[in-house]
Amino acid sequence: MKKFIHDLVVKDNIELNDQYFLLILKGNSPLPEMLPGQFVEVRVDESPTTFLRRPISINYVDYTTNEIWLLIQIVGDGTRKLSTLKSGSLLNLIYPLGNTFTIPDGKNSNLLLIGGGVGTAPMLFLGSYLNDLGYKCTFLLGGRSKSNLLQLSDFEKYGNVLTTTEDGSFGEKGFVTQHSVLNNRDFDAIYTCGPTPMMKAVADYALKNNIFCEVSLENTMACGFGTCLCCVTNTTEGNVCVCTEGPVFNITKLKW
Repeated sequence: MKKFIHDLVVKDNIELNDQYFLLILKGNSPLPEMLPGQFVEVRVDESPTTFLRRPISINYVDYTTNEIWLLIQIVGDGTRKLSTLKSGSLLNLIYPLGNTFTIPDGKNSNLLLIGGGVGTAPMLFLGSYLNDLGYKCTFLLGGRSKSNLLQLSDFEKYGNVLTTTEDGSFGEKGFVTQHSVLNNRDFDAIYTCGPTPMMKAVADYALKNNIFCEVSLENTMACGFGTCLCCVTNTTEGNVCVCTEGPVFNITKLKW
C-alpha cells in the first residue's frame, strides 16, 4: 500500500480526561485508503526534547467528511505538546503504515473486539469497518475506572458494548479477561489491543478455547519503516519489526 506524507489540518482537539485527548484531522485532498490496525507516524513540532516521530493508531476514518481521528494518551513531552494543538494547526503525518486485521469469511461470525486503555483506539476503526461490511461485533472495553472508558457512544454505533473497570465504578468489576461474556466459548474470532499483560491473557484464553485471535502490538516504533529496529519482537519466524510485519499478529506467531 502506498505511503503518504501529508500536512493535515486539526479540525478539533477534544480533551476526554486528564490523560487522553482526541485529535480530529481533516485532509485538504481526499484521504488515501486506510485499513483497521494501521497507524500513522506523527511529527511533533516545537518540542525540543522530541526528536523522533510518534506512532499513533488510527482510531477512525470518515471518508465522507475527509477526517481521520487519533486517540492519544499523554505519556511524555511529545504527546503533551500534541495535546496543546489548536484548531487550524497543521500536523504532519506519514501514513498509512503497518498491516491490518484479518476479516473473517462468514458474515454470521461471532466477533469479539477487546480493548484496554488507549488500546481501544484501533478497535473503533475495526468495528466501524466490520459494520460497513455487514458484520455484527461485540466490544469488550476495560479501564481502571469509569473515566478511563473512552468513546462509548461511538462504539455503540457499531455493536454491543460491554465494559469492565478495576474499581467497579462502571460495568463489571475486574479486568476484561474476567468479564462474564468470556464464559461463552462460541466466539469465531477475537481481536485485541491494549497493555501487554492484558493481550497475553486474552491470547491464553483464545488458545485454550481454540479461537482465532489477532493482537495489535504497541511496541515503540520510531521510524515506521523497519530501519531503527526499536520495535523488534520475537516470532516463530524469528525476530521481526512490528512496524513492517505488524502491528497486527496472529497469536500463534508470537513467542510469548
